[in-house]
Amino acid sequence: MAEQMVREPVREYEQDGGGRQTAERGRGGRTRRIVERAPKRRLQQRDALDERQFMMEEKYEIFEKQGPPLGALSLHYHNFYEIIYIVEGEFSSLVEDQTYHLKKGDFLLIDCNVLHKYHYIEKKHETSTRIVLWITRQMLEELSGDGVDLSACFTGRNGSHEEGSRACHFPIYYEEMLRGFLYKLAMSEIIDMELPGARAALDRGYLTLFFVYLNALCGRQEYLFTAENMVDHPMVETVSAYIEEHIGEPILVEELAEQVHMSKYHFLRKFKELTGMTAHSFVVSKRLIRACEELRERDKSITQIYQDTGFSDYSSFLRNFHRAYGVAPGKYRNSY
Repeated sequence: MAEQMVREPVREYEQDGGGRQTAERGRGGRTRRIVERAPKRRLQQRDALDERQFMMEEKYEIFEKQGPPLGALSLHYHNFYEIIYIVEGEFSSLVEDQTYHLKKGDFLLIDCNVLHKYHYIEKKHETSTRIVLWITRQMLEELSGDGVDLSACFTGRNGSHEEGSRACHFPIYYEEMLRGFLYKLAMSEIIDMELPGARAALDRGYLTLFFVYLNALCGRQEYLFTAENMVDHPMVETVSAYIEEHIGEPILVEELAEQVHMSKYHFLRKFKELTGMTAHSFVVSKRLIRACEELRERDKSITQIYQDTGFSDYSSFLRNFHRAYGVAPGKYRNSY
């Protein structure tokens, strides 16, 4: 008796938003539909009140925040790059001496060691939703490869903007493409893969694509924010310039107040009101940022650096540096 042939069902797949629909044709041509649900995907979320400004991950971190941005209302800085993408609503940020007012679809790029803070506007930010990407210098260098500088969108080395920060709004096609890469990165769960390192490889691919396109787009002047989307703050600009010029010297509050033609106490009140930090803390932050730059350049000893940046002694320098960066100056230098 001839062996009976058993025909396996033929499966055809159709992708949809809720899972995978399977059309299975068995004997007699009968068809039944099965829905195979895709693994649930969730965005990594942080509370809007969360003030953490340091990375928990080694190379990059991405998360979503919803609601009024009431965390980190004081000027702060960190030794990694930051990108804020506005998903819904509005968002404002003071970066150095300019406030950027962002709306849905806008991107804000903040360089390493640039002073910035969230600027809350009552009744305008209640529906704010944004995706935040933090990425280290080392990771961006790894992604860049030979002859490519993917940090140019932050630093302005492509000649398209001044160093420090920038905000952009791209045509909808490019915005959706960039947003897609961010969402793929932000998913906390993916289909199980037995291939070792599969998730890391995917993430590197998404990050590389995101930054290659972002750098190309940021080189276009027509996509940069114009004056009506920004507010300049001459007081912060003047004070900052004076500190930079006298970074290695003792700086008194009275000197800063004199630069902006205010009384000492009026200046202190207005400066704190605008920046969320005291003038003294601002001066210390500026000294530390300059010290970081010189530590990376490796041209000077640590003793020379703390003296040239205006710290009275090494213990004061070490205490403030460790508080800001979580490591000693020597260890910071060795990481570059």
